Amino acid sequence: MIYNQILVRFGDLTLKGKNQKEFLNREYALVRRKLEGLHVNIINRHDRIYIDLLDEDYKKVINALDHVSGLYSYSLCLHSESTIEDIKKNSLLLLQNEIKKPATFKLEVRRANKKFPLNSMEMTQELSSYILKEMKILHVDVHNPEKVLTCEIREDGTYLYLNAIRGMGGFPVGVAGKGMLMLSGGLDSPVAGYLAQKQGIEIECLHFESTPLTSIESSQKVVDLVKSISAYSKENKMALHMVPFKELHMAILDHIPDSYIITIMRRMMYRIATKLALKRNCLCIVNGESVGQVASQTLQSMYTINNVTNFPIIRPLAVYDKVDIVSIAHKIGTYEMSIRPFEDCCTVYLPKNPATAPKLDRAIEYEKTIDYEALVDWCVENTKTIYITPDSDLDLSLLGLEVRQALENLKK
Repeated sequence: MIYNQILVRFGDLTLKGKNQKEFLNREYALVRRKLEGLHVNIINRHDRIYIDLLDEDYKKVINALDHVSGLYSYSLCLHSESTIEDIKKNSLLLLQNEIKKPATFKLEVRRANKKFPLNSMEMTQELSSYILKEMKILHVDVHNPEKVLTCEIREDGTYLYLNAIRGMGGFPVGVAGKGMLMLSGGLDSPVAGYLAQKQGIEIECLHFESTPLTSIESSQKVVDLVKSISAYSKENKMALHMVPFKELHMAILDHIPDSYIITIMRRMMYRIATKLALKRNCLCIVNGESVGQVASQTLQSMYTINNVTNFPIIRPLAVYDKVDIVSIAHKIGTYEMSIRPFEDCCTVYLPKNPATAPKLDRAIEYEKTIDYEALVDWCVENTKTIYITPDSDLDLSLLGLEVRQALENLKK
């Protein structure tokens, strides 16, 4: 392994003006926390972070950095002494290690250390001539090269690297405050949770469980999804609030016309989510709604459903295409979990013809047939919270047929 450092670059953090120091301090702390347990040395600089690999496997370090929001990119580097001969020797070593067949390349020299004897243009000529002489398989293409060797000459040494690995971007998780994610178990909501964390929102999750109307495997699917997205959290741990929704669910099925079941159910969920968000000091509700994707996500449906709360609702996927959502789900490892064939309370008794343009006055009128305020308060009061980590081995299906029973057995 010829690489001895990883160079980490920030993204939007550098645009934060007077708040930049606070954002950078949070980023430094987040990187340090994510790299705990790895044998590395972390060096913070104003505009970047250097990670000395020591004897650590670089793949483990890259995997940890892939779960850190606020980072624009990172590169595996060969850190060299800043003499002309050392730079030439190590540049050749790096290229010979990485390039085994004919390729086009470009050399970029950045001379930040003004005491270096050659300027950027002179060093480019000196270094490229040497490389082309020693590696006959390389040919220069300054417009569309297959490989770009970057040579950054700084006061503390020279950094040589070929590739930049794109990071999550965004801001350090938690810097924007906390939100409550409505997590169903489908494709969309875990992706929304990932994107919210990417933009600096710390999240807690709530799930409306209706066992035994729904199978306990549908709730286990949610536990497994939280395992995946908790890897992007600030503390590698995430709260999952299990809302006992069966009684309210049955009241809706018994008293509400079929076409309005989903509308009324979503209105109840928003009421519960608002109360829990306030109880947990959250500043917003986050969900996976995407405009027009299903009946409850037309603009008219959103208007009628959203009417029950004045709490901020963040919809990261509002204008995403499904193919883009699926792509992110694959990237963050939630796709295979989300497509497990276990239905949640929004899909298990899906009406044949749900209203796509539900009227607010009708929704209010239909709700009068249910003593929903007492049921909503009961749901909030009886919500149970568990904490999930990326290494969690919790399996609800081994603890009971209903979530309530499983959580009681979990305490024992």
